Amino acid sequence: MTEIFGVPTQALFGQLLVGLINGSFYAVLSLGLAIIFGLLNIINFAHGALYMMGAFLAWIGLTYFGINYWLALVLAPLAVGIFGMLLERLMLKRLYHLDHLYGLLLTFGLALIIEGLFRYFYGISGQPYTVPEALGGAWNLGFMFLPKYRGWVIAISLVVCLATWFVIERTKLGAYLRAGTENPKLLQAFGVNVPLLITLTYGYGVALAAFAGVLAAPVFSVNPVMGSNLIIVVFAVVVIGGMGSILGSIVTGLGLGLVEGVTRVYYPEASAVVVFVIMVIVLLVRPAGLFGREK
Repeated sequence: MTEIFGVPTQALFGQLLVGLINGSFYAVLSLGLAIIFGLLNIINFAHGALYMMGAFLAWIGLTYFGINYWLALVLAPLAVGIFGMLLERLMLKRLYHLDHLYGLLLTFGLALIIEGLFRYFYGISGQPYTVPEALGGAWNLGFMFLPKYRGWVIAISLVVCLATWFVIERTKLGAYLRAGTENPKLLQAFGVNVPLLITLTYGYGVALAAFAGVLAAPVFSVNPVMGSNLIIVVFAVVVIGGMGSILGSIVTGLGLGLVEGVTRVYYPEASAVVVFVIMVIVLLVRPAGLFGREK
């Protein structure tokens, strides 16, 4: 059997696949965070709870209403996005003139409330969510078997991330969003409804979290703490990529997933902390992050 630095290639590629799956979730979640922070200057600590809410809505839809995975992939992000827009209109907009810390504390409190409600109604044990029939089984790549569902997660995550980057960085709508952040009064003078633009942007950012939650439901068990377990790593990804950098969050999310996978093979004891070690080094060497801009 072929080995690379003493590790069988099948085991190495298996761990790299796991890393790429985790990296896909990191990329979609950190992309939502980067949009919300980069365009709205909100540190959204409720992002993990909204990711969990997306997974739970998919599970509730399937268990109680027979809503299949494909419909859940559309309906759950839509529902969470509307919920997020209500939060932005009713609560967050009152804090825009204050320091970022107030927004962080508010969203932290919201995360605890949302998680507590789901814990109260559904307990802490994980709920299973079956892989859709069309994505069952695996492909034989010759050197390893690739489960179809995991291949789908990687592919659709890349499509969503790159499409979002293109819209924000290369279209007129993205230009409006950036202009609305930098000079809202000037943009409003041209007839653009800036408050609505901000609300829709926040809604899209949290909808991305819910989208990642639906993707994660068949991979991990659906439980109330699935978001809080992940959100700290995702924040580290955003810091390493550069706070508010759309491209940075995508590249860093995928890259750190792979780094975790390789570390799990060669030095498993460090796999849980390797992301934070890299974050400390990046903050010391380049505080704005790998793709961020110095202000």
